[in-house]
Amino acid sequence: MARSTSRPLSPHLTIWKWGPHMAVSIMHRVTGNGLATVGALGLVWWLMAAAIGPEAYATFVKCATSPIGYLVMIGLSWFFFQHMVSGLRHFVLDMGAGYELRTNKTWALATFILSALITILFWLFIFGKAL
Repeated sequence: MARSTSRPLSPHLTIWKWGPHMAVSIMHRVTGNGLATVGALGLVWWLMAAAIGPEAYATFVKCATSPIGYLVMIGLSWFFFQHMVSGLRHFVLDMGAGYELRTNKTWALATFILSALITILFWLFIFGKAL
């Protein structure tokens, strides 16, 4: 079937110039799904371990406080803060502000920087309390 040249092409990934605002949008979806999936699994594991008994709960605590457990918790907290800051950015955009290209790009980059900074401060606070 021959393609008509009078019809416009549908927008697709080769047309758009990638920018930080697109990365923030994608990360917002990824972090939301990650929080829902991994967070739910962790919550169910914790509740089941608490319900089963002291040995199961001790196993949960041992896994959660292992280096891999801390890595997962740090990742989940970054997911949470990234999703939260991105949600605040979307809230401001929904009010009609920040659609200028330079402002949008700046806020998108600030989303990544701010979420990483909040995560670092959060874990410094937690490890500071533990010491």
